[in-house]
Amino acid sequence: MTIHDFDMARFLLGEEIEEVTAQASCMVDPAIGEAGDFDTALVTLRTASGKLAQISNSRRASFGYDQRFEVHGSEGMLTAGNINEHSLTSYTAEGVNGAKPMHFFLERYEQAYKAELETFIAALNGADVVVPTMYDGLQAIRLAEAALLSVAEGKTIALSRIGA
Repeated sequence: MTIHDFDMARFLLGEEIEEVTAQASCMVDPAIGEAGDFDTALVTLRTASGKLAQISNSRRASFGYDQRFEVHGSEGMLTAGNINEHSLTSYTAEGVNGAKPMHFFLERYEQAYKAELETFIAALNGADVVVPTMYDGLQAIRLAEAALLSVAEGKTIALSRIGA
């Protein structure tokens, strides 16, 4: 449930992650727990220079597919919000009313999947394209393993404990 967030965190932090602290539980869907997985998780990542990232995940958001990020720095903040069903919001004396986030990731990322396929085909045809490397994939897997170990042991895990 968090693997793509690990990729994004590495990209946004601009350096490798050294420590992972995670907590997780199954609070919404008992079937997920019976399968040995979690539906709710909190993960904190720390780099060597002390940069921190916090990931909060849930498999269920009653109002739609909620996916946002914020980056806070000494010179400002960067945010990316949800993609909503429409962009109209009404503000009245009774309150504020707007659209819910798009419900499912296939709706939200339709254009991204098309662009990904076009880039893949271009690479097969010899185009010089920037793509994630095998190393990037390995790092995401190592972070996921560290998060699972952190949940199991109840403590911060140094990424150096997870084989390369």
